[in-house]
Amino acid sequence: MQPFTARYIPLPIENVDTDQIIPARFLKTTEKVGLGASAFYDWRYNADGTPNPSFVLNTPGAEDAEVLVAGHNFGCGSSREHAPWALLGLGLRAVVSSGFADIFKNNALKNGLIPVQIDAELLAQLLHGPGTVTVDLSEQTLTTSDGVSAKFPIDPFAKHCLLNNVDQLGFLLSHDPQILEFERRQTAHDEAQNNRQVTVA
Repeated sequence: MQPFTARYIPLPIENVDTDQIIPARFLKTTEKVGLGASAFYDWRYNADGTPNPSFVLNTPGAEDAEVLVAGHNFGCGSSREHAPWALLGLGLRAVVSSGFADIFKNNALKNGLIPVQIDAELLAQLLHGPGTVTVDLSEQTLTTSDGVSAKFPIDPFAKHCLLNNVDQLGFLLSHDPQILEFERRQTAHDEAQNNRQVTVA
């Protein structure tokens, strides 16, 4: 994953839970695609199904945003993996906040969505957006259009997978020759141990 510069949209709401990101009635599918249309559904649409013009995702330019900047404790609530699926379906590549729920963060990383955690002061500045930011996963930095740069933490294994465009299964499969060789040596060792025990008996 190369560094990217993208437009962001602000969502100045704290404690956005996964039921707000993707309401429970849309969880019937196990497909990762197609959930973008249902993301933030109860905020994006009025009761009659018409778009809510005051919600940030319905404002001009929002459709081009690849980064969401949200309030503290983003992704709290239930552990549904559909939440990052829905955000990815919106075209988002990263979510910026001063704090994420642990389960949401892990689900996001597994699915290629970068949770960028920054301090509250910088977050407050970004929430005055929209604007643009540059996300550099390799250096673990977020840089604003004003040149302000901040480091963000990320799990080393998740970082490796994202940089190499593999998921956990892909990582394991890339080590298939070593795994097979280990199993071969282990089987040979076990057989030798069994033969020695039979001889002694």
